[in-house]
Amino acid sequence: MKSKKYVEDLTAKSAAELKDELVAAKKELFNLRFQNATNQLDNTSRIKEVRKNIARISTVIAQKANSAN
Repeated sequence: MKSKKYVEDLTAKSAAELKDELVAAKKELFNLRFQNATNQLDNTSRIKEVRKNIARISTVIAQKANSAN
């Protein structure tokens, strides 16, 4: 599955890289919402995909923080 590969890629990254990716995903979500509000967004399913990716990144960050303690 595509999401399983994505999570494996995330677990291989460092905490700083994960935080950078989280910031980038949140910026993308903001831009997608803005485009959706102005009726410029063609692929509305991308919003859902980015939201799930943000949740995946946050989960991996939390798992790494718990394993460090």
